[in-house]
Amino acid sequence: MRSPALDTYFAYTANLGTHTFFMVFLPVQFWCGYTSLGRATVFMLAAGIYWSGFLKDMLCLPRPLSPPLARISMSGSAALEYGFPSSHSTNAVSVTFYAIYMIRQSDEYSSTVNIGLQALFYLYAVSIIVGRLYCGMHGFLDVLVGSTLGALITVFQLVFSDWIDSWIFSGTYKDLIIATLVVFVLVRIHPEPADDCPCFDDSVAFSGVVVGINIGAWHYAQSGFAVNDLYPSTVPFELAQLGLPKAIIRTLLGVVIIFVWRATAKLTLFKILPPLFRLLERGRMNLPRAFFLNASSYTSIPNMRDDDNVIPPASQLPQMLKNLAHPRKRSVSVGPQSASDAYETLAYRNRRRRESVTSADGTVLEDLEWSSTPPSQAVAPAVERGQPLLGTGMLPTPMASRIHSYEQMMGTGNIKTLDGKMETPPDSDTDLAGDATLKSEEENEKRELFMKLTKPRVRYDVEVVTKLIVYSGIGWFAVGLDPIIFELVGLGIGIRP
Repeated sequence: MRSPALDTYFAYTANLGTHTFFMVFLPVQFWCGYTSLGRATVFMLAAGIYWSGFLKDMLCLPRPLSPPLARISMSGSAALEYGFPSSHSTNAVSVTFYAIYMIRQSDEYSSTVNIGLQALFYLYAVSIIVGRLYCGMHGFLDVLVGSTLGALITVFQLVFSDWIDSWIFSGTYKDLIIATLVVFVLVRIHPEPADDCPCFDDSVAFSGVVVGINIGAWHYAQSGFAVNDLYPSTVPFELAQLGLPKAIIRTLLGVVIIFVWRATAKLTLFKILPPLFRLLERGRMNLPRAFFLNASSYTSIPNMRDDDNVIPPASQLPQMLKNLAHPRKRSVSVGPQSASDAYETLAYRNRRRRESVTSADGTVLEDLEWSSTPPSQAVAPAVERGQPLLGTGMLPTPMASRIHSYEQMMGTGNIKTLDGKMETPPDSDTDLAGDATLKSEEENEKRELFMKLTKPRVRYDVEVVTKLIVYSGIGWFAVGLDPIIFELVGLGIGIRP
């Protein structure tokens, strides 16, 4: 079923369901006057990332086992997350359902254009969902539950969005504080996973964006620069009046401002927060989290690369564009990529080791038997200990060939015996030495397997608060400050308070 064309297609379309893709294009919706659409998209994506990550870290269910599957991905961090549910499917379905609903409610387009736009969004969702299966990143249950979660988020947005927006825009700063505290509580109750998983980082980033756009929209609506007739805090934008060159320049300016804020705020907070966290830790007021290093355990934070899965540093943008332009930059990997993958592989090997012991005692495993007869006619005969299995040396059945290939990739776990014989001790005899040897072999096997994994980077406790503040600032700049800057530097349509 696999082909180079499908590999490339699904690897590229998977990028259309990532956090980075949406975070890059979300500010443009606000700057072009589509405030209602922008807020809806942010809230749905934030809810999808948070609740899918919540379930991932709470259930800790791994991705489909590799091998036998080959995983195709252009993202280095995607395979480090758990598999259930699929956040790509959640994002794709929520955005698609909302867009199709809005298209059907609009009479702005002709029937042909209307149907064409709907078909385009359906193709987008199907490509993302089927692509997660094709690329070996998720199973059927993962994408089914992820898609259902996305549909529920869309329904919630359509039912409650007007009430929430009315509460935010018509309220005072106290209502903003309440909304912000609700988001902080959700961040705090996010489950701690069994392994080091980046889901929490993504949830924190989008939670910060929600806080930022609420504060920014409330501030911008009262600034006098916004158009509040159709929808509060709408950015005034007329392409015919502004012109395409100015529209492009102001978009580039807005993106530059966001990257400058991200870089400067992050460095500043990494200097300011560690001493404060050490004081809180001495007073036992800190909130430790698994896999994050407490401030008392380090003196400074070094410059880190690949510490952000949502918006990368500006220095990495050229390499990202180069990767997208080069078809060979997609990664096809076979084998464990995360700690959960490694544990699944070890569990499989231990199970095969136990089955091998059972087989050596005289029980023939039906699914591994070599046979020249169809399965319906095959009968497992009694086998005396030490006799070769019936069918040894014959051509394997197709099922046995697949299993044999799978065993070669996965490993079966070695069974150590003396002189080729396995002795069965009396019931009253406990082979402590044998148990110790077996445990030692299992530990060596575990150590060898984990050495092949990419070692997780050191994560610092201040990163959580830093990410919240940085992404809150990104939301605030995108919605509340950049539009004012556009007007002040002559890239607006001339609205003044």
